[in-house]
Amino acid sequence: MGQLCGRCMQLLRDFVAAVQRMCSELVRSIKECLTLISNCSCLKQGSSKARQLYQPILQPHERVTAQEFLQHIEAGFEMSPLGKDPLEALRTLAFSENPGLQQSAALYYLHVSQHINVPLPVEHLEPFYALLRSADLEVQQMSSLSLVNFLLEGNIDKELVVEMGLLEPILDLLESEDPTVQCNSCACIMTLAVSESNREAIGAARGVTPLLSLANSYDPRVQQNAVGAILNLTRSEKIQQVLCKEGALPVLALLLESPDSEVQYYSCAALSNVAANAQHHEAMLSPANRFLLRTLISLLSSAVDKVSSQACVCLRNLAASADIQAEMVAEDVLPQLCSLLASRGQDVRRASVALLWRLSQHPHNQEALACVELLQSLGRLLAEHRGDPVIVGHAACIITNLSLATHTQGIIESPCVEGLLQTMLSTDLQEDSLHYVISCLAELAKQEGATLCMVQWMDEPLTKCLVSLAGQLEHAEPSFQAASIIHHMIGHEKMLLLLRGHRAEIQAYLKNFLTHQEIRFQQLGISTLCRLRADPEFSLAFRKSQMATLLEQVRQQTEETQELLRAAICQDES
Repeated sequence: MGQLCGRCMQLLRDFVAAVQRMCSELVRSIKECLTLISNCSCLKQGSSKARQLYQPILQPHERVTAQEFLQHIEAGFEMSPLGKDPLEALRTLAFSENPGLQQSAALYYLHVSQHINVPLPVEHLEPFYALLRSADLEVQQMSSLSLVNFLLEGNIDKELVVEMGLLEPILDLLESEDPTVQCNSCACIMTLAVSESNREAIGAARGVTPLLSLANSYDPRVQQNAVGAILNLTRSEKIQQVLCKEGALPVLALLLESPDSEVQYYSCAALSNVAANAQHHEAMLSPANRFLLRTLISLLSSAVDKVSSQACVCLRNLAASADIQAEMVAEDVLPQLCSLLASRGQDVRRASVALLWRLSQHPHNQEALACVELLQSLGRLLAEHRGDPVIVGHAACIITNLSLATHTQGIIESPCVEGLLQTMLSTDLQEDSLHYVISCLAELAKQEGATLCMVQWMDEPLTKCLVSLAGQLEHAEPSFQAASIIHHMIGHEKMLLLLRGHRAEIQAYLKNFLTHQEIRFQQLGISTLCRLRADPEFSLAFRKSQMATLLEQVRQQTEETQELLRAAICQDES
């Protein structure tokens, strides 16, 4: 082979130089790739395996601190675990690069969190930042669990945890691949989110997205805590906006079908909070999400009381429009609600009667609600729980709404009238609930059939109660309604006999009515007086009293008022 010419030699040198440049770029690319991989959190989360390859060398001061810390514990120093000496040691161990030392600090905090019954000093929160940031999985597990324990037991101020900068490492742990770390970090967020300021901080730190992701976890512990955290976040209207924007509604709706009753409850309660804000109804009840309504109705039959109760609350919040209410009634919700009224815990009864009250507000539902089964259930509910102000108040409002829709006959034939009357005798009844009961009875008393039914159930205690209520003018509205009921029942002989024993009290409230500033009180007083005069005993009592004088005063005032009105009218005409 002959010798290469100069031109070929130059080409060969150029080729070698090009290959060298390519090799250099390849090596650099490989190094950059390995550097990026080594810095990824996935390798940090798997640091327990990496420890087998690399163990950081103990620094002299760390070795001394560890030995002293061990001596303190062995000497029984754990009897006062929150002193200055262990804190300094914990700081050194927590911020060490040696996972074994970090584990010692994390284990100590875990032990303290299970036995402490006093507030944790603020200074003891500082080591948590390093422990939560640790690359060691066991340290992450123990430190996050101890923080959960402190929060649940109230040993740490929840706002202070966020102020100390611990929210960021907690949120980072949500992205761990370890279920235990995920579970603990979700529990931390769930507990922190009971504070309004913390909820805003969590939302601002973009903590919603990882929680929604973990809500679909296959680990039941992680899923429960994640949905529980979302529930607490929904208590903020501002964070509700963020949750809806991040796609929380379909996630929560699907979780209603979870086999885990705790997840069902949390997701249903979260949806109830969102549904309390009417601006979200369109998104929650769009045609694509109509299954939400059907799923909630199916949960009314849940064997778990708090789930069925929360389903009632959510449906009540959603039932803001007549169309949605009509759809609920069309889905045959009434039989299920009747069942809930008859048997279950207090919360279920209260939630179901509140939903029925909401449904009864619109006339187009009242025909369906005025069925025998529901009226019977309401009557029994009043009889069995006449001291429960929530049940009594809502039941009275339902019956009032139905009576306004000319369904009085069904009410008369049910135990409702008796139940309403008997609730007046309950000493546990609150003023508002009693007002609803009296108003309902006064509305019913306007119809003769209902009045006759009420008279049949009247006895001495009920009569005394009505007369007493009529005399309590400091509560103007219940007083007027009670007097109105008496007025309508006077025409029945049984009622007159019962009222004769209360002549003095009746005269007293009639005098007050006749001198009352409101015309309606004066008119009711005059009308009642006229009807009672037909009874000889009342007529005699009125003659002996100053009732005639009061009537004359009212007459004169009325004539003076009429003259003034005539004068005013004449001036206008002129």
